[in-house]
Amino acid sequence: MDFKKKIILFISSIFLSACSMQMEVNITKDDKNEERGTGVIVENTKLKTYKGWWVYGEGQHIFKDEETLDEYNLEFPYEDMKELSALYLAVCEMEYFPMECAMKGYIQKNISVKQNTLLVSDFEILYIEGCGE
Repeated sequence: MDFKKKIILFISSIFLSACSMQMEVNITKDDKNEERGTGVIVENTKLKTYKGWWVYGEGQHIFKDEETLDEYNLEFPYEDMKELSALYLAVCEMEYFPMECAMKGYIQKNISVKQNTLLVSDFEILYIEGCGE
């Protein structure tokens, strides 16, 4: 019985490493309520290009995928967020104006709060809605 468990564990670990998946479990403690919560974050670190619309407003960057129509919070780990906000406003001239982009990155899923984040390594502005440019 112990040998079967080891074989299953070995095959599972090979499968997960082959898919380039990472799983992270965070245990956080809330200072106010002394409660413990468990957060599970799953990432597929293989870079992929997503086409869709980047929308910025009230300090939040959102991406809507044109293929699946799923929404993702955007994070740019290698960029200054103040400069990106200024770039968005300079191009679109107002908040909440969709800008068609190709975002290269990977999805991070936080299962405990049901939040998906697109971590962007590079992006290209394709079209600005309503401007015809």
